[in-house]
Amino acid sequence: MANSVPPRDRTDQPWRSEGAPKPAPPRRKPPGGWTGLVIAALAVFALTYLGLTFLGNGDERSLSYTEFSERVTDGDVAKIYSQGDAIEGELKNKERFTTQRPAFADDDLWAQLTRQKVTVTAEPVVERPSFLANLLFSLAPIALLVVLWVFISRRMSAGLGGAGGMLGRKTPPKPVEVAAEHRTTFADVAGIDEVEGELNDVVDFLKNPDAYWRMGAKMPRGVLLAGPPGTGKTLLARAVAGEADVPFFSASASEFIEMIVGVGASRVRELFNEARKVAPAIIFIDEIDTIGRARGGGAAVGGHDEREQTLNQILTEMDGFSGSEGVIVIAATNRADVLDPALTRPGRFDRIVHVSPPDRGGREAILRIHTRDIPLAGDVDLAQVARTTPGMTGAELANLANEAALLAVKRRRDQVTRSDLSEALEKVQLGAERALVMPLEERRRTAYHESGHALLGMLQPGADPVRKVTIVPRGRALGVTLSTPDSDKYAYTEQYLRGRIIGALGGMAAEHVVFGVITTGSESDLEQVTNIARGMAGRWGMSERVGRLSAIPGDAQQAYGLSAAPATLDAVADEMRRVVDECYDKACALLQEHRAKLDSLAEALLEKETLEESEAYRAAGITRVTKNHEE
Repeated sequence: MANSVPPRDRTDQPWRSEGAPKPAPPRRKPPGGWTGLVIAALAVFALTYLGLTFLGNGDERSLSYTEFSERVTDGDVAKIYSQGDAIEGELKNKERFTTQRPAFADDDLWAQLTRQKVTVTAEPVVERPSFLANLLFSLAPIALLVVLWVFISRRMSAGLGGAGGMLGRKTPPKPVEVAAEHRTTFADVAGIDEVEGELNDVVDFLKNPDAYWRMGAKMPRGVLLAGPPGTGKTLLARAVAGEADVPFFSASASEFIEMIVGVGASRVRELFNEARKVAPAIIFIDEIDTIGRARGGGAAVGGHDEREQTLNQILTEMDGFSGSEGVIVIAATNRADVLDPALTRPGRFDRIVHVSPPDRGGREAILRIHTRDIPLAGDVDLAQVARTTPGMTGAELANLANEAALLAVKRRRDQVTRSDLSEALEKVQLGAERALVMPLEERRRTAYHESGHALLGMLQPGADPVRKVTIVPRGRALGVTLSTPDSDKYAYTEQYLRGRIIGALGGMAAEHVVFGVITTGSESDLEQVTNIARGMAGRWGMSERVGRLSAIPGDAQQAYGLSAAPATLDAVADEMRRVVDECYDKACALLQEHRAKLDSLAEALLEKETLEESEAYRAAGITRVTKNHEE
């Protein structure tokens, strides 16, 4: 099994890395340096000390000596304290004051104080903080400033927050060290041998660059892996890096995008700079269509959209490679047709590798990889499982193996048996069973519906063999008919597609023939019929009226508005209706002709609920025709 993707070591770092050497930890410095810290501390101390000194006198009133003498004569003074010629005291209204007795004063102040019974205290009337208290109060803000300064500097140095981290400040990343024996290699990849062969020269270049340089050959600067989801694009990129034993930087394109314009471009620059430091290396960008869509589609405002800036930075970085830096960019997408042409031109992603779902042999190899750690019983035949899973991708096969293991655990088994794999396949392909109790009439109508699908699949020449028929509710369906080909198909004839339409309409036709009604149970069948008929008339040139043209291209290529002239689209709609009507008439005719087989198959379904391939053909009285040569 492939090892898990290493975690990110920084939250603002949108990529993961493996196999890269660990850099020395950076020295943590305050944002403005120690000089700035000292200057700020001195300024805070001076302001605080002066403030405390002056604020200490804030509740006192300064009186002139003349006014003081008058207050004493009028009996308004309650008590005083004198130190030299400085006098401070308190009026009878509790108001405190200070005054200064002139040196030339020659009055009978003591006599007046005695006559008015003013208390002369031995302690100051106004309590002022001491010099030590003022010093301590002044140092408290400085201590708080130093603590806050160090806290902010550490967070910014670690790239964990603050304005620097928010605005994409460049701080050295910390690549994750992954042991060599844990790296993903081509031994962990199966089912896509032709793609592996195309990537072998990338591995060889990273291992032996001198041989290419001497010959004057240049490796592609970028490799684009294009294919459906689950086909192993990410696994392939990691396998290339593991096979070449070079550092691997991986990120999803969406992780570069932030609300603040310019952050994505900054992160792209930082990622490429770090890859160059440890070159040779591989940069892998997953889902590149997130930022690499064709520009000028109206999504951006004035050409300065964040996605466009990020894409422009990627283009600039790839153009900046001299070819001798040893950094190769690998990207993955399942929408290669929507990428900007500047991204796929020679000199950037100049090699496009299509990763398709595996064939039968590839599926068997993939199943063997994903069951390496799963104990299998002796009756398990992975080759048979591979034959019954056409079109499934590597991710789906991995899920199938895991579902079988989960079933074995639930049943308290020590090994995964053939029945576990069979039921897991049913769950994956048909959906999970639902505990739904249907009325007898509903079950009977469902049995005829599924029998109609199955019988027409058996009667149509060249149709996919019926593998299983069931009226047990699964997923959203009340019943399911499973038909898969004996071998993988890569191109379809008009006869085969018409047979698919006739089989899909078999359920509705059976309800119409037997009960004279049409129910909502044919919704998914009609969706399938519509897609096939639209492709036949509008995309694959199977209509004489529309002609040999693609009137309805794929949605990825379709621009805004109509994809063809209105008259052409009307012709496509008319041809779709004609094809479907012809197929429906033929389906009804076949079911009426073979009504006895339909009744027999429906009765068997009502009795057993689920019929395997051999049971279904036997119940319908039809001999299963198999090919004589080896598939």
